[in-house]
Amino acid sequence: MDDPNDKRPATSGAHDNFERETTTDLDDETVDKPKGMPLHTRIFIGLSVGVVAGVAANMALGGDDPRVVWTVANITEPVGTLFLRLLLMIVVPLVFSSLVVGVAGIGDVRKLGRVGLKCFAYTLVISALSVVIGLTVTNTIRPGERVDPATRAGLEERYGSDAAKRVADATKKPASADSGPMQVVKTLIPSNPLASVAGIRAGEEKQTDTPDMLHLMLFAVLLGIAATLVKPQVTAPLLAALQALFEICCKIIDIIMKVAPFAVACLLFNNTARFGLDLLSALAWFVVTALLGFALHMFGVYSLSVWFLSRINPIEFFRRIKTVMLTAFSTSSSNATLPTALRVSEENLGVPREINGFVLTVGATANQNGTALYEGVTVLFLAQLAGIDLTIWQQLGIAYFAILGGIGTAGVPSASIPFIIVMLATYGINPALIAIILGVDRILDMCRTVLNVSGDLTAATYVARSEGFPLLGRDK
Repeated sequence: MDDPNDKRPATSGAHDNFERETTTDLDDETVDKPKGMPLHTRIFIGLSVGVVAGVAANMALGGDDPRVVWTVANITEPVGTLFLRLLLMIVVPLVFSSLVVGVAGIGDVRKLGRVGLKCFAYTLVISALSVVIGLTVTNTIRPGERVDPATRAGLEERYGSDAAKRVADATKKPASADSGPMQVVKTLIPSNPLASVAGIRAGEEKQTDTPDMLHLMLFAVLLGIAATLVKPQVTAPLLAALQALFEICCKIIDIIMKVAPFAVACLLFNNTARFGLDLLSALAWFVVTALLGFALHMFGVYSLSVWFLSRINPIEFFRRIKTVMLTAFSTSSSNATLPTALRVSEENLGVPREINGFVLTVGATANQNGTALYEGVTVLFLAQLAGIDLTIWQQLGIAYFAILGGIGTAGVPSASIPFIIVMLATYGINPALIAIILGVDRILDMCRTVLNVSGDLTAATYVARSEGFPLLGRDK
């Protein structure tokens, strides 16, 4: 890393090298460069062009005009679909490599003992709370239903039929249905991970167009855990290869995102040309819902955590980490914020280096509460918008996805978008609906990154306090 004061101990050789290398790269890539227009600015311009052109076409010609229909079918929809399929293409290797490397980084549990276990338990609990908050807020506000009934009927007609077919296929049972516990086992445990990646579901001969992400993620987690129990010299080649795959996937996403402004313009035109201004009101409700969820988790859960577990006044805590929060907001990257977080945690909060070196380094990849919350809100919002009523069990599945997604999502800008697309397809929601939120993803990405890095610091203070270290420079 570029931080000259970073003298933290090696955590898990391969994973630590990965963090150092990618963080250095991200310091160069995520901060707006002086030459050229920043990507988020270009995406916003694409959003504006798509919305203005779509609304103008809707008002001047109408959504069913043959010229509008031809433009959508032959120009804008193919461009948007190309963008979405490129993102879908990279999901499996990205999620698999990121999860294995992230979980393998917790191999330091063997060296740090209680510290690693406390960090892991804290991450799971706080991530679960973040998803619960996100789903609760979305179920309460129901932003996807706050649109004109005619617009909602049109969205359901366009996207709901495909979703209904997917749901019917996913829930179809064989003649002799398995018992409840057996269904749970088959849903969670893959008999053949390669078949799951190919989209072949247990008990079905027909191949789908969506990989079984539950199976893939569980296999990746188990592989990462097992890698921590094997000698480092044995696992080093595998982890190095997966780290290389992960970095290559991130670079591919970076390349794909270069066409995002054009794709966003086309995708937004598709919807606004047909549904007009009313669709934008649903988008505003989505932003409000996501921001409310972020605020509740930041100032509710985190405040309670630092007050009761770390014994720090929440106001004092947030005042001391404001530099980290501003860095996270400006870079939209947990990895790029890591050097600042290491320095601020030690100098302003009094967390010792041996705690920071493990908790913050692993947390930059594996403790992303804001990302988990956002993924749950987004999937549920788009389901509501398409008129799809997800059951409580399906929402619990989304929570499971989102919690693991907080571990498996890369700590770089817009890395959650491919993961959300797969979640949509898994639950029978047309992935093309992601277009509706792409234009505002950047600002929400900045906000959820603040939540992610703040959560890492709450974890560091909790672990340090539980290990008996004085915080804030005072020995209480």
